[in-house]
Amino acid sequence: MAARIVPVHPDTDAWLISGNLAAYAPSDGPQLAQLAVQTLAAHPQLLCRNPETLRRAWEMQAEARADFIEVFGTDILVLAPGEATIRMREYHLYRQDKAVAELDDETAAQATHGGPSLDELSSMPEEFRDADTVAVIYDETEGLCYYADFGHLDALFADPALARDRAHLSRLREYLNDGSVAPMVIRRLVQRHPENADAVFRALLRKPTFAWDRDGEELLRRRKAKHFAHEPLPSVTPVGNRLAELLRTQGKKR
Repeated sequence: MAARIVPVHPDTDAWLISGNLAAYAPSDGPQLAQLAVQTLAAHPQLLCRNPETLRRAWEMQAEARADFIEVFGTDILVLAPGEATIRMREYHLYRQDKAVAELDDETAAQATHGGPSLDELSSMPEEFRDADTVAVIYDETEGLCYYADFGHLDALFADPALARDRAHLSRLREYLNDGSVAPMVIRRLVQRHPENADAVFRALLRKPTFAWDRDGEELLRRRKAKHFAHEPLPSVTPVGNRLAELLRTQGKKR
C-alpha cells in the first residue's frame, strides 16, 4: 500500500490516512524499491527527516573515504580517464573484499552478485572519457566527486605564467561560474599551490589587489551562492534491510 499519513495533533501520537490509497501486488516490490532509491537520490534532503538515518549516512561516507585513503594514500587522484577507471576498480574491489570478509560463502556470493558489478561501479561518466585528466576526489563533506580537466587547472596554479594562455583561464572561469562545481574544488586548487593563488585570481578577475586570504571566501559565496544556501548532505544514502533485499531482487531480474 502507498498512502499519505498526517498527525492529528503535535501533542498526540495519533495519525490519520489522508487522500487516496494505492495498492500494489507483491511482485511490484522490486520495481517500487528502485523508485524509492531514485527518489532518495534525487531528493537527498529526505534523509534529514530521520536524524538516525542521516547520522548513519555521514558515518558510511566517512568509512568509505577512509578506505579510499587507505588504498591510495590520499583523498585526491588526478589521472587520465582510462587510468582513473582502473584505479577506481581497485578501490571498489577493496571495499567489496572488506564487506564480505566476515560473511559465510553463500551470503558473500549473494552480496557480490546481487549489486552493481565492479565495472559498473568503476566506470567514468560518459562526458569525462575524452578529457585529458580527471580528478577523483573523496572529500569529507562532498563525498566522491569526479572533475574533468582538473589537471589543466592544477598546472595553472603550479605555474601562474600559464595565465597568459586564455584556455587555462577560461577553464578556471567555467569552474568558478558552474553551479554544479562545489567550492571545495577551488579551495583544493588553492591548498595545493597556496603561494600562487593570488597571482592566478588577479589574472582571472583582472583585479591587481585581489588576495585569496582576504577575498577568496567572499568570491566563492558570490559565484556559488546556491551551494551555500543549504546545509551539506552526505552523498551516501543508507537503505533498510528490506529495501536492500528488494533491490537485489530487481538486480537479478535485470
